[in-house]
Amino acid sequence: MLDIHLITREEIPALLSLIRSLATYEKKPHKVVATEADLLRDLFGPQPKFRALIAKWNNEPAGYASFFYFYSTYEGRATLFLEDLFVLDEFRGSGIGKALLSAVSKLAVDEGCFGLRWEVLDWNRPAIEFYEKLGATFLNERKAVAFDGEALRRVASEFSLHKKDL
Repeated sequence: MLDIHLITREEIPALLSLIRSLATYEKKPHKVVATEADLLRDLFGPQPKFRALIAKWNNEPAGYASFFYFYSTYEGRATLFLEDLFVLDEFRGSGIGKALLSAVSKLAVDEGCFGLRWEVLDWNRPAIEFYEKLGATFLNERKAVAFDGEALRRVASEFSLHKKDL
């Protein structure tokens, strides 16, 4: 039986394990540096940074979705950004991924968001086909851009205003 709910503090170890499984699937297990303490702080701290749903099949963690708001100045309202949608291999094909996506979509609708956005790796054909079947629109005119690590610090160091000026 499938149960999908907002993650609890007690489920943080399961969430971290699922995150590590996603990273392994994406061939980047070395990239996961998040700790249980990080997830606790950013899910349940005074200024939560994201939310997460966990999917359990017969009370066993089977997958998760993590998401957060971002704001569209064009729309004049927020949308949800789906950071991760992942189902363990042994549970794929049982409708869990679709149920997680549906649950996040329902939250977006209930919270007045104008949409749901996410990214998919270009080599992940099963995910692309899954999204296509559901009617997702692919925004091919966009390119994902990032400042990470040293690039972020270098660009940030060029900003000279004091915090009080912001």
